[in-house]
Amino acid sequence: MAQSQGWLRRYFKAFCKGFFVAVPVAVTFLDRVACVARVEGASMQPSLNPGGRQSSDVVLLNHWKVRNFQVQRGDIVSLVSPKNPEQKIIKRVIALEGDIIRTIGHKNRLVKVPRGHMWVEGDHHGHSFDSNSFGPVSLGLLHAHATHILWPPERWQRLESVLPPERFPIHSNDE
Repeated sequence: MAQSQGWLRRYFKAFCKGFFVAVPVAVTFLDRVACVARVEGASMQPSLNPGGRQSSDVVLLNHWKVRNFQVQRGDIVSLVSPKNPEQKIIKRVIALEGDIIRTIGHKNRLVKVPRGHMWVEGDHHGHSFDSNSFGPVSLGLLHAHATHILWPPERWQRLESVLPPERFPIHSNDE
């Protein structure tokens, strides 16, 4: 009896040590390096959720890639919604600071993206609440860069940073 209690005590002690090391490591990893998220809605179709309401893609969000606010045109990013800070949205970066972009339904036909901001849009125009609704987005709202589709298995792929040809900025700082 005493022998089994000693084994149980050692097991419990080892479990607690492992638990109190693993949990902070896991939380730090998920907060600073990468996590997964389910994409809901039609705003990023056909890139994400091409099946509509029948299925939701699960994507890998890389926090590490955006730690210095370095994004490129065409990247699919997760950001805090400028209209609802409790919500995260996923959109494609269309323009960066200094770019002049022709908008789709924004109050101004042409917009110059201010310093420290970016212009984001959903791939499915007309079904997307994006910069055409709320204007340029502060880089401070950037959450992560979506790099891969992880689920469903038949859609497993790397997400490419591709800017649709009709959405290139009229003038960019790269020129």
